[in-house]
Amino acid sequence: MQENKPVLVVGLGNPGNEYTRTRHNAGFMAVQYLAGCNATWKTEHNARTTTVVIDGRRVIFAMPQTFMNLSGDAVRPLMAYYKIPLENLIVIHDDMDLQIGDVRTKIGGGAAGHNGIKSIDGAVGRDYKRFRIGIGHPRDLELKISPADWVLGRFDAEQMKKIEYAISQIKII
Repeated sequence: MQENKPVLVVGLGNPGNEYTRTRHNAGFMAVQYLAGCNATWKTEHNARTTTVVIDGRRVIFAMPQTFMNLSGDAVRPLMAYYKIPLENLIVIHDDMDLQIGDVRTKIGGGAAGHNGIKSIDGAVGRDYKRFRIGIGHPRDLELKISPADWVLGRFDAEQMKKIEYAISQIKII
């Protein structure tokens, strides 16, 4: 990470009240929590953004408003405007291949079928840091629901507690 440059933390999700607190919006939930309850959000470059100083470091939090599959259309202009090098980009997103509430970190790698990650990879490259928040998979829970319907569904109360705890454990700086 380049110390003299800001950090851009992008949470993935879908805009609109109908998607609030859905599994696919775990990234939005994370950046809202990490930015803090006093954050002032504005709209710019196809995203809702806020800037916070954490441990003396300028951190720009963003929630693309392009819908998940076009996330790169918000990330690329934000990186250009704020002069963010790829190594200072952090993306937080849901991951069906992880148990509910598990968090994994990696740099680069494949998209594993995640369309938001595919979009960002195509727009800016793949070598950025990712926090993957587990949302579980319906097959693991023996549910007969399509993955598309699963990610757009809401967490139950017990699952939400696990997600909130997982998000509270994310350290970006």
